[in-house]
Amino acid sequence: MGKDMVPKRIFLTKGVGKHRERLTSFELGLRDAGIAAQNLVRVSSIFPPNCKLIPRSQGLKYLHAGEVVFAVVAENSTREPHRLVAASIGLAIPADRTTYGYLSEHHSFGETDDTAGDYAEELAAEMLATTLNLEFDPDRSWDEKKEIYRISNKIVRTMNNTQSAVGDKRGLWTTVIAAAIMIFD
Repeated sequence: MGKDMVPKRIFLTKGVGKHRERLTSFELGLRDAGIAAQNLVRVSSIFPPNCKLIPRSQGLKYLHAGEVVFAVVAENSTREPHRLVAASIGLAIPADRTTYGYLSEHHSFGETDDTAGDYAEELAAEMLATTLNLEFDPDRSWDEKKEIYRISNKIVRTMNNTQSAVGDKRGLWTTVIAAAIMIFD
């Protein structure tokens, strides 16, 4: 199988679900993300060499009901009223597309989309930076590190896909999901 198992495309998606049952809130989050009809297999966080990042609308067209789909998934749930939950996927793509990049998963409480997203994006970029032997100073701000990565011309793109939600005021389960879906076609 070898190279047949290397995804050619990846798309990012996210969703929110609310229900009195935790499992159903997760299912509704998957529906909102457009990936409820697939059997998800969670994988670790490598963005494959020569892989193309495509829009969600295009990626969903490749999926079939019942299909086994490999995905990097971040999820979080609460049933505490008004509690902020977030799930985020960070992405760092190298300039040399024949090498691999990184995806990261982050799950948190009390963080906005921006805070959780920046953290996930920074995680992915730091993992990639260490494999590229780029300067890495954990005490620098994310903005400073982004500038170093940009100047190096070794990391071409970083981004995040983040979903946050406030816990339902009636105490229903609230689940947030962010995912990177791998396509082999």
